[in-house]
Amino acid sequence: MDEGGVKVKYEPFKEIVVLERTLFSSPEMMARFTSVIAGGKLTGLYWSDGVVFLYFPLPASTPTIAEELVEKRRVYWTFVGHALMPKYSPTIETKEKMIVPVIDISSNSTLKRVAQWLKKQK
Repeated sequence: MDEGGVKVKYEPFKEIVVLERTLFSSPEMMARFTSVIAGGKLTGLYWSDGVVFLYFPLPASTPTIAEELVEKRRVYWTFVGHALMPKYSPTIETKEKMIVPVIDISSNSTLKRVAQWLKKQK
């Protein structure tokens, strides 16, 4: 490394622990849920590998959680909501005419693995 240079290193999470999850019957139901929990504010969903989902990570605000994250590269998600959505669409419109954006995160290998795991859950 040359003097003053910055080393860049990629170290993905080793494990994602999902504490609670809900399978919604449709992408529209997932979008309606998202709109409710966001209190009417604009929020988006993630899509990969035929699954649309939303997750809430547990903040690393305690020494125990920070240690899990930094030393063990383990992250905890308190909740994951998901629905099967075979074909990607940039938005989901509900019957109440709410439009929820959907972001294709298929290029993220970690979130793609999460989507594949969610697809297998019943």
